[in-house]
Amino acid sequence: MSDLVPPAELTVLTGASGWFGRAYLAHLKDTTDRRVRVLVPVAADVPGVLDVHPGAAVHVGDIADAEVTRRLLAGAEGADVVHAAGVIHPRRTSEFTRVNVLGTQALLAAARGAGVRRLTHISSNSPFGVNPRTDEVFRHTEPYRPYLGYGESKMHAEIAVLSANGDGLETTVVRPPWFYGEWQPARQSTFFSLCRHGRFPLLGDGSMRRSMTYVGNLIQGVELASRHVKAPGNGYWVADERPYTMREVVDTVRRVLREEGYAISKRQLRFPLVLGELAERADRLLQGRGRYSQELHVLGELDKTIACDIATTTADLGYRPSVALAEGMRRSIRWCRSRGIDL
Repeated sequence: MSDLVPPAELTVLTGASGWFGRAYLAHLKDTTDRRVRVLVPVAADVPGVLDVHPGAAVHVGDIADAEVTRRLLAGAEGADVVHAAGVIHPRRTSEFTRVNVLGTQALLAAARGAGVRRLTHISSNSPFGVNPRTDEVFRHTEPYRPYLGYGESKMHAEIAVLSANGDGLETTVVRPPWFYGEWQPARQSTFFSLCRHGRFPLLGDGSMRRSMTYVGNLIQGVELASRHVKAPGNGYWVADERPYTMREVVDTVRRVLREEGYAISKRQLRFPLVLGELAERADRLLQGRGRYSQELHVLGELDKTIACDIATTTADLGYRPSVALAEGMRRSIRWCRSRGIDL
């Protein structure tokens, strides 16, 4: 007997215009004949989504609007829902609650009302904070210790999703850390450019570790979580096979860029660890006033270890990440070049 149930005839995807959403749509177009229905927040996103998957039925609207989610899931009995909609870098912190929490709750209510089979929620490492030491990792049963506004909102979304499991609706959570790969947004292209020109700041000796996820590995994890009989009611870390030090991440990006024919600066910006601590304090102060700065938030995390253990995901779901850092970055860089994105 297989541990995987057959895929539903209909897959519903929220957040289809985002990084993971577009990558997942491309995967569905290339590998399956499932019917696909998606949600995007604004009409301007529709052409881009249809360019990725011309056969997708596109709905436009606010995930936090109960009427929008009811229309999205009308007639979706027995469908699989992949919930990737969310806000990471808003202008106002109130958006974290409105989109990530209230949006998830609205979708769950609509999913139960429509008779959806399973809802797989794309979460984050942020509900669990940061590792106290560089040699520690988040385990399968890690307690919540949310990091700032985004982490708190994703924690409440996770709790809502896992609490909804049962009475005909199956729910599961996938927890990717920082991911990379094709269909990347502008902020990831900026990261490549900063690494190329030696302007990405390494703090201390760069020994803090990061679990990362090639987007193809993440798609594998989502597909398993949406079909495996063990998945309902559980949350799973989905990452590459091992964490990488920040120094290794930057060095790998620079090496692969060089191998792909890009000129690489010989310099590398380095700053003391205290810069990350100061940035985090400023980030907390700003978020306390309801405002958000992407640059400040990212800098405040650069001195921290955020690493997870995928052993339970491997044991329960049969997850086997096949692409490691260098190859994943190479695919991403080549994707950028194929679309004329300047690095």
